[in-house]
Amino acid sequence: MKYAIIIPDGAADVPLDELKGRTPFQAADIPTFDWIATHGRIGTVRNIPKELPCGSDVAILSVLGYDPRQCYTGRAPLEAAAQGLQVASDEWIFRCNLVTVIDEVMEDYSAGHISSKEARALIDDLNRQLAGPRVRFYPGVSYRHLMTFKGDCDVKTIAPHDILGQKVAEHLPTGTGADMLRTLTDRSRDVLGRNEINAVRNDLGENPATQIWLWGQGKMPTLEPFVNRFHLHGAAITAVDLVRGLAKLIGWDCIEVEGATGYVDTNYAGKGQAAVEALDKYDLVLVHVEAPDEAGHNANITGKVQCLEQIDKQIVSPVLKRLQKEGEGNWRILVLPDHPTPCTVRTHTHDATPFAVAGARIASVVSGPYNEDTAAASDLHIPRGCDLMEYFVQVR
Repeated sequence: MKYAIIIPDGAADVPLDELKGRTPFQAADIPTFDWIATHGRIGTVRNIPKELPCGSDVAILSVLGYDPRQCYTGRAPLEAAAQGLQVASDEWIFRCNLVTVIDEVMEDYSAGHISSKEARALIDDLNRQLAGPRVRFYPGVSYRHLMTFKGDCDVKTIAPHDILGQKVAEHLPTGTGADMLRTLTDRSRDVLGRNEINAVRNDLGENPATQIWLWGQGKMPTLEPFVNRFHLHGAAITAVDLVRGLAKLIGWDCIEVEGATGYVDTNYAGKGQAAVEALDKYDLVLVHVEAPDEAGHNANITGKVQCLEQIDKQIVSPVLKRLQKEGEGNWRILVLPDHPTPCTVRTHTHDATPFAVAGARIASVVSGPYNEDTAAASDLHIPRGCDLMEYFVQVR
């Protein structure tokens, strides 16, 4: 058996006036998604328990078959795993965004999707001026970076993409260790404000990285190898460290694709081709595409529709055709967003998301195109996302 999972991150949405009352899935030309929904089974799944943070870290843990209520320790540790960071038991790991704050308002959680080259120089500058025995910064991709903090820490933080347009003073860290985090945030304004990179970005009309934003803290988790649980060898294709880290923690390989950016300009075709080739080697291949989530955060409705069309044409279609070469009864495919990121609210929600699975021994029950309405009308609703993987790989 060969298996493929394709995750258009944050793609689920609500009816939008700009799309004449349709969701992006309903407005997009996605014939391969529709084929899977029509020839397979469509339903809904809730990947994020209501008591946990509403993010891809929790959601994709669920998609992979792990109960986040038992093993979730925070987002930042997953990204640290992707980078192979060696972290001491008394160190906390934080996600460190480069953000744009204007007049004390969170204007941009990504500093204009700053390039990795520019960001690395800024992180190096922060290390020179702010790092010490208890604090260290680690460069990542674009605006996504990490910081380690040694000491007592029991803080409450919030993701910057959840407070767009809001006063940052109302959302600063609170709890034990919060004073240190607030001090680092304040000092980062001075360091970044003097950096020539931001002067150039201002001159070009691009959002500058005005400060850091610390969130998603936790300590490194231990996850049971996927092959022990499901007897399948897997690989992940993604542009973001969060998914890379999860893959490494469960014993999967990570396949890098040139031009994969984690944004709407990512290399869709390259990801699709890499997945097709990977199916020759692995039992299960997962392709994660961050682009729809970024479009949702930016209320880019047209961009979200276009992302879905590219994912269908450049990824889902070639992967399905490759699977079908295995012959009837020897493959399955699963397509689903990890969570909704509605363009109306520009952040993640806990709502259930549509999924569709097709292939061996999967019979159609509700026939219709792939979208939120068809999924809601189905008789298949999975309240715990971590149960979906077992259904996908073992259903008979």
